[in-house]
Amino acid sequence: MNEILDAIKNVSIKISQTIKYADLGYSQNQNATGDNQLKLDVLSDEIITTEFSKIASIKALVSEEKDEVLMLNENAKFIIAYDPLDGSSLVDVNFAVGSIFGIYENELKPECLVAAAYSVYGPRLELVICEENNQAPCLYRLDMGDKFAKIKELKMAEKGKLNASGATQKGWSKTHASFIKSLFDEGYRLRYSGAMVADLHQILLKGGGLFSYPATSDCVNGKLRVLFEVLPFAFIYENAGGATTDGVSNSLLSIKVEKTHQTTPCFFGSRYEIDRLKSAYNV
Repeated sequence: MNEILDAIKNVSIKISQTIKYADLGYSQNQNATGDNQLKLDVLSDEIITTEFSKIASIKALVSEEKDEVLMLNENAKFIIAYDPLDGSSLVDVNFAVGSIFGIYENELKPECLVAAAYSVYGPRLELVICEENNQAPCLYRLDMGDKFAKIKELKMAEKGKLNASGATQKGWSKTHASFIKSLFDEGYRLRYSGAMVADLHQILLKGGGLFSYPATSDCVNGKLRVLFEVLPFAFIYENAGGATTDGVSNSLLSIKVEKTHQTTPCFFGSRYEIDRLKSAYNV
């Protein structure tokens, strides 16, 4: 596991440097869910693939930018599912973006998720790692010697103040629209950049709030990917004392994975906001 986490640190540094100078144009390809691939997405995926291919304990790689599972070592036990550059379309306006990693043991199931991590490429390079259940995630920051220094453990407050509301509002259900309005009526502040990593990182570091990406009229199964984005962050949030749901079940970690590029509605936050949402959605 330490070798895998060291590799995540290495690729985060490399991608952070690449973002500063790489071509921001689109490639000629689409990923498995139909999004046009930026050249930077493809390059970030190549950096990660090259680094992880050196590690004997990694069985396979599953990426948002790969159509199929990449088998590396048949008899190894770890499968890494990752989003190489979340929010990449915002790089051209210099917003914070990031990479997300889920480390699964033997199978791509929520119960097999043994560690998760994400990096944030902003004014500073930061990395959050959660290594096992019942252990709080830790924040690391790159120092002047190009080493990641541990800053602190991360804990969610019981109730927050931030409201990051995703998806096109005209596609929201009446239930969701009414619920989000009730939070604003209660005094919550809107904080939404369009990069999942940046928005969830802000809520986690500020102590609490709600991130929501609901089902919409044009995306009834949501838009965010289960294996690459949703489950790693659910693992981190719940180990930080927060809560999650898909609007149907009590936890995102109870989702049944049926296909590699599966999507889902998702909600992450402090316990207060998630309890409020579950009540609104009759969960």
